[in-house]
Amino acid sequence: MFTGFGFNSLKVVGQAANSGYPLKVLCYNLRFGELATLEELAEFIKSENPDIVALQEVDVKTKRERASHQNGKDFITELGCRTGMLTSYARTIDYAGGYYGIGILSKYPFEKTRKVVLPIPEKSNEQRALLLADIELPDGKMFTFVSTHLDHSSSEVRIIQVNALNKALKKNKLPVIVAGDFNGRPDSPEISEGMKEWLQACSPDFTIPSDKPRSKIDYIFYKPAKNWKTINAYTSKITLSDHLPVIAEIELF
Repeated sequence: MFTGFGFNSLKVVGQAANSGYPLKVLCYNLRFGELATLEELAEFIKSENPDIVALQEVDVKTKRERASHQNGKDFITELGCRTGMLTSYARTIDYAGGYYGIGILSKYPFEKTRKVVLPIPEKSNEQRALLLADIELPDGKMFTFVSTHLDHSSSEVRIIQVNALNKALKKNKLPVIVAGDFNGRPDSPEISEGMKEWLQACSPDFTIPSDKPRSKIDYIFYKPAKNWKTINAYTSKITLSDHLPVIAEIELF
């Protein structure tokens, strides 16, 4: 069973009139399930009751010595089944006899999904990608949701990947949310400059390591400003991974 709570909640007071479509977004790096069972991870997600979830470090049928209790498990399918949410998955690399990548859970149907492979500059650690999903809401509104996990090797590598992210989404016609583990602190150039045209929906709380957070590298961004409003944002102090999950309650106009 998990134990956790939200802290340092950031609230934005909105107008009662002309309210948008409410969405709860959760972003979580799972640490390939090393520190928890899939049952515990699913229980936590269900307790937050998000509309859409960006997941990183999602294993499918791997056999890791450090996470032997997860050997052979299909994370994205099992989490979808246990939470009752729809799923999308993007493999980034083959690993330990299976796949390692990023995923999305959604209460609402996917109009379409696609993977965009990010550059692998010199000195980068491994292949990274964007997983894009156009989501159809019950009221007819649509938005694009992106899950990503940038390279941890260096800021120089991440700047190139952020530039590729911006290029891939430049002509996107729908309002966009990008959520993921960027492996960069707020004052790093990949965040402060590379993501300066985006608004942050997440709180400024530190997200890693989960037992004694000292740094923030997990984010929820959106644009354009006219289509979104943050109602509430917080970071849940839950130690099922080495990352803390970031959560935002927002409205789409």
